[in-house]
Amino acid sequence: MRRQTLIAVGIAIVLGLVAVFLANTYLIAADKRADLQGTTKVAVAAVPLQYGTEITREKIRFADFPNSSIPAGSFTNVNQLLPEGQKRVALMEIQPNEPILPAKISAAGQGASIAALLPEGMRATSVRINDVSGVAGFIQPNDSVDVLITRSMEGRGDQVTDVLAQNVRVLAIGQNAKGADGKPISARNATLLVDQVGAQKLALAQQVGDISLVLRKPGEQDNPVVETVSLGDLRYSLYGGVHYPPEASVGAYQQPAPQPVKRVARAAPPRKAKPQPPLRTDVEVYRGTQSKSYTVGA
Repeated sequence: MRRQTLIAVGIAIVLGLVAVFLANTYLIAADKRADLQGTTKVAVAAVPLQYGTEITREKIRFADFPNSSIPAGSFTNVNQLLPEGQKRVALMEIQPNEPILPAKISAAGQGASIAALLPEGMRATSVRINDVSGVAGFIQPNDSVDVLITRSMEGRGDQVTDVLAQNVRVLAIGQNAKGADGKPISARNATLLVDQVGAQKLALAQQVGDISLVLRKPGEQDNPVVETVSLGDLRYSLYGGVHYPPEASVGAYQQPAPQPVKRVARAAPPRKAKPQPPLRTDVEVYRGTQSKSYTVGA
């Protein structure tokens, strides 16, 4: 009897431990579900915030976000966003009801600086432009452009144009970094986002030639084939010029291949036949020992 009692007690203890473990697991999962189903107040913009706009208490509000969808780095109270005596400004455009995140605003106590927008390893450099090289002012911040250089080649009497860089982001036009407003902006310089070597190329290019910007479609892939264009290429592509081979232009713009020129032979005017000279035959007639020639024919 004592042995059976010990076995029964052991089984009861094991079952009790299993029950406690299952109950504890269920309660923890229920708490997690409750937390995920709950909400947390997150700082969002109450009004549109443009580049350089100072963030104040009147320009923000707190909106309820599901705990499972809170953006990383969100501010949950006003003291985190606006420490006492330290201001923050917007570094990019923030729309109403959009969460205010650290990447979109300056650090506490700092003003607007375009340097804060530079990705790791990138540089901001400016190039001189005019109404023509700047696409008549239609290039706006955040557009993508190709950079062309026109210069004279050593040993050649003509000028050539090369593609210096492709798909370069425009940070600012002149001193305007607020973003496109749909209106052309006349400026004398453009600030471009490039790496260190790209900045060196742009600095050298401005010393040896003229820089032009070419506006490109957003998201378009780089053209893997770029060629030098010279004065000899300034002609209609049907007769010559720069052509990209189809196999090297996948994902990029392909210039239409020149169509073969159909040459139609023009019928020659009929020739007038030369008048043939009349047929003439000389006949010599002998009479005895004497001969005489006669002409027979026309």
